Amino acid sequence: MTALPLTLTPLDLLALALLCLSWLGVTRVIEHPPRRRASVSVLMKTYRRDWMRQFVHRDPRIFDGNILASLREGTSFFASACMIAIGGGLALIGNTDPLAGIARDLEAAEIPALLWRLKILLVLLFVANAFLKFVWAHRLFGYCAIMMAAVPNDPRLPETEARALAAAEVNIQAARNFNIGLRAVYFALGALGWLAGPWGLIAGTAIVTAMTLRREFASGSRRAILRDLGERRP
Repeated sequence: MTALPLTLTPLDLLALALLCLSWLGVTRVIEHPPRRRASVSVLMKTYRRDWMRQFVHRDPRIFDGNILASLREGTSFFASACMIAIGGGLALIGNTDPLAGIARDLEAAEIPALLWRLKILLVLLFVANAFLKFVWAHRLFGYCAIMMAAVPNDPRLPETEARALAAAEVNIQAARNFNIGLRAVYFALGALGWLAGPWGLIAGTAIVTAMTLRREFASGSRRAILRDLGERRP
């Protein structure tokens, strides 16, 4: 590929700014939603605490161990997938000819190799962030498992519920990191739109942002959770 100087147009910079603001804004809104419109992530905290309260009185506790094992398997799967994606992205950074060939097939304008690398690097930043979040979530779920094992079998002991609720808070933090990792994967997919140009990045950002917010604030699962919580309130 012919070496050309790196050129970012004002539209490229605008698309990048929109991506960054959307990423930060979505995270802020989901983690700290309006008081009267909680996100699914926030609503699930109630169930995680209730899970640990039920755990105290459940005998045997094999069911709870199986649930936690499935959560750890999920984080392990996504962490492994991110490692594969990082390896593939680094390979593309080392050889951008395949992308240049696709651009020629589409009769697109010739794009500098450095700009191709920058676009791939943007995707890798999100994937790397997701990997770190998944790894930390996996470790926190491990901490939660140990804390659950330390909960006494006798629910009448004063430290039983306190330890269970402490495990619930660690579980909540693990889930928070897992959710952030998932959102990073979503935005990595949106960032792939930049390979098609700034308008592709804008479109990818808009689609991912709308999809993420809909799942947190306007999904059928959220309505089901709200119905259940509403029925349980006095």
